[in-house]
Amino acid sequence: MTAIGFLSVAPVKEGSMAEEVAAAVEALEEFDVSYETTAMGTILEAEEAGELFAAARAAHEAVDHERVSTVFKIDDKRGRETGAAGKVEAVEEELGREARSDR
Repeated sequence: MTAIGFLSVAPVKEGSMAEEVAAAVEALEEFDVSYETTAMGTILEAEEAGELFAAARAAHEAVDHERVSTVFKIDDKRGRETGAAGKVEAVEEELGREARSDR
């Protein structure tokens, strides 16, 4: 089984959020998840959904601010082993090119 998640954790404030977002990303290191941080959020992957939930909660709690906004989406592919990279590869195969621009 493969569980894939999308996590966005950010303090609600003006100015740079980099320090707080870095704390959230660092919290993921305590869990058995692989992750890739993008400009809009972090893609997580684990063998079981429970591990993703635990990692997402820790990331949320790692942000030390008065108000924190967290969005967490999960794709629990029970009985299948397709990971995040496989999903992107399938789209790229349909496109016949990489799923990104050169701009």
